[in-house]
Amino acid sequence: MAFLNQQAREFMNSYCAGLAKANNATDTSKFFTLSNPVETQLRKALIESSAFLKDIFCADVDQLNGQVVAVGNNALFTGRKAGGRFIRTVGVDGNTYQLVETDSGAALPWDLLSTWANAGGTDKEFFKLVQQATNEAFAADMLRIGFNGLSVAPTTDPEANPNGEDVNIGWQEIVRKYNGGSQIVIDDVTLGKGGTYATLDSMAADLVNTLIPPQYRNDPRLVVLVGSDLVAAEQYRLYQEAITPTENLAAQMLSKTVAGRKAFVPPFMPGKRMVVTTLKNLHIYTQRNTRQRKTEFVEDRKQYENKYLRNEGYAVEYPELYAAFDESHVTIGEVGEPVLESMAESLEEIAENSAPVAEV
Repeated sequence: MAFLNQQAREFMNSYCAGLAKANNATDTSKFFTLSNPVETQLRKALIESSAFLKDIFCADVDQLNGQVVAVGNNALFTGRKAGGRFIRTVGVDGNTYQLVETDSGAALPWDLLSTWANAGGTDKEFFKLVQQATNEAFAADMLRIGFNGLSVAPTTDPEANPNGEDVNIGWQEIVRKYNGGSQIVIDDVTLGKGGTYATLDSMAADLVNTLIPPQYRNDPRLVVLVGSDLVAAEQYRLYQEAITPTENLAAQMLSKTVAGRKAFVPPFMPGKRMVVTTLKNLHIYTQRNTRQRKTEFVEDRKQYENKYLRNEGYAVEYPELYAAFDESHVTIGEVGEPVLESMAESLEEIAENSAPVAEV
C-alpha cells in the first residue's frame, strides 16, 4: 500500500513553502504565475534537462502568434549596390507561429517520495530529485511533440496519441504544409541492398542535392537527423560487411556522421524518418508571463502532483532548409529480417549460457 512517511511529508511541505515564497504565492495548491526570475530559471532548467533541447532554438515570445524569430542568418548578407549600401533584412516574411494552451502534469507517488526521503540525503538532495523528475518529463514531452505533433485537439487522447500527436503541430507537419509539402519525400523508398538507396549516405545525399537550395548545401551547420531504426539497420549491414578495423570503426561512427555531415539520433523522432536541416532551424516558443505552476498533495490518488501550464508552440525558421523522408513511406529492405534473426539468436545464446539467478 502506498504510504507517505513523515520525513517525506516534511520535505514536501518545505519544498512547497519555498516555491510559494520565491513566487510571492500564498497557496501552491492553486495555479500561480511565476515571477520573472523564476520563469527564466524554469526555462533554463527545462533546456538543461535535455541535451537535444540545448542544440535547437528555445525562446520566450510576447505574442500568442506572430512572425517567426530569425536567428539562423543562413542567407547571403554581403555584396555591393551601385550608388548606395548593400543590405538585406534578416527574417522570412510570411512565416508565422501560433501558440496554444499547453498543460503538463507529472505525478510522484507517495511510496517513491518516501523512498527518496529515506535515502539518507538532505532536504536539498530530495528537492533536486523532485525537480529533476518533473523537469525531465516536461522537457522530453517538448521534443516528443515537436517530432510527432500533427494537430491541436480541444481534448487530447494520450492513449490513442502516445507521442502527443494531438497536442500541437510539430516541425515535420509544419514543413508538410509549406509550399505544398515539396520538402517532404512521400515516394515509397527502400533502404538496403537492391533497394532505392543502398546506404544512409546515399539517402542523405539525395535530400541535400534535390531538396536543399544550392546556396545552403555547403553550410557547415547542416546536419542529418536519423531515426533509430534506420541507424540500427545500417550499422548491422556495416558490421556484417566489415573486414578491417577501419570498416568496424565506420560502423561505430555511423550515428555521428552521415554523408560527411554531423549526424544525430534524436529522442522520440520516428525510427524510419530522416531529416536534413540545421539544429537552430527548429524552434520552440513559450509565451512570456503565461507560465503557471501548481503543486499539491492529492490524498485520494496518494501522490504529489506538479503541474505546469503555459502557451507554447513550434516553428521552423526556414522551411526550405528542412528536407525529410516521411517515415510511413520508408521500408528497410533485406537488412531488416537478418537484424531480427540475429537479435533472436543472440538472446537464445545468452539464455543458454547464463547461470540461473537465485530467487531472493
